[in-house]
Amino acid sequence: MRFETLCLHADGNKKDEWGTLTTPICQSATFVHKGVGVPSEYSYTRLSNPTRAHLENTVAALEGGEAAFAFSSGMSAVTAVMKLIKGPAHVIASDDLYGGSLRLFRNVNTFEGIDFDFVNTGDINRVKLLIRKDTKAIYCETPSNPLMQVSDISALAALAREYGLLLIVDNTFLTPYYQQPIALGADIVIHSGTKYLGGHNDTLAGFAVVNSADLAEKLAYIYKTIGACLAPFDCFLIERGIKTLPLRMDKISANAERIAGWLRRRKEVKKVYYAGFKDSKGYKVSKKQATGFGGMISFELQSRALAEQILCKVKVFQYAESLGGVESLITYPMLQTHADVPEKERNARGITDAFLRISVGIENVDDLIEDLEQAFKK
Repeated sequence: MRFETLCLHADGNKKDEWGTLTTPICQSATFVHKGVGVPSEYSYTRLSNPTRAHLENTVAALEGGEAAFAFSSGMSAVTAVMKLIKGPAHVIASDDLYGGSLRLFRNVNTFEGIDFDFVNTGDINRVKLLIRKDTKAIYCETPSNPLMQVSDISALAALAREYGLLLIVDNTFLTPYYQQPIALGADIVIHSGTKYLGGHNDTLAGFAVVNSADLAEKLAYIYKTIGACLAPFDCFLIERGIKTLPLRMDKISANAERIAGWLRRRKEVKKVYYAGFKDSKGYKVSKKQATGFGGMISFELQSRALAEQILCKVKVFQYAESLGGVESLITYPMLQTHADVPEKERNARGITDAFLRISVGIENVDDLIEDLEQAFKK
């Protein structure tokens, strides 16, 4: 089946005795055993649940993975995956990451015996130079959050295989519709399902998809032990969002291309970060490994005052954290997503007090541009 069809039928047309078209919400914490010593497919929802199993099978099929695990949030998924790495160990990670991942790595994982080096994982030579005897994994976002750095997944995968490392790729920004890291050689793919997979800003979710039965077995044990599983009703919401994923992503991506070009022509804008510019550093790699550029754009303005003005004046765009929904959002990373990153480090990377990030939605693109235009005016 092709991708659009998989979004609706990846787990088959499973029917219950009533012939329901949508997946039933199995709102049960526990399940009755058939008998002593008689295996049951389900026993306790922390371990598995029929509604969640349907969603996990769908996500695994979309990513081309051996198995998928649905978590209560994206950070729960990252936390569980990092439990696969036993300290003392060393991990090489993208230097431009979602602030929550940085917070976890620096303030939790380091105290579990994991040492991190942060580097632009788009520079394969710099990554190779950082590999040590105790290196266990490479962790990257591509495009990264919020500077839209692009990493060559195939090149990183080849390097990981050469040195026996895990390659973990956060695929939240592009989704499996535009990019499939496992097909490119990644071992584990992570998603904040809260974002594009769900697509409606109405629930939290996270996913980890693995490429082998061995990793699936190990992560399943961590999953049931930590217990950060996605509840049945939330599984229903995410599955419903996935059904329209290709339609939403195509509209969002088309809107983002128009808006990125418009921003680049504004004299008030110093720099626009968008993976779809033909002259951007990662464009050729993006064209090689992805089929679209997504809906994320960041830009630096001439002043903090203008950034704050825009945040206060937008009407169609909503000043809010998060991304990937049908509504267009505008975010102030220094106060929101990257507030825990030290100011000196933020500024050195370009995440200044004049830096904004937008997640483009499915509204009429002319309304979005007109909204930004009026917000730019004094």
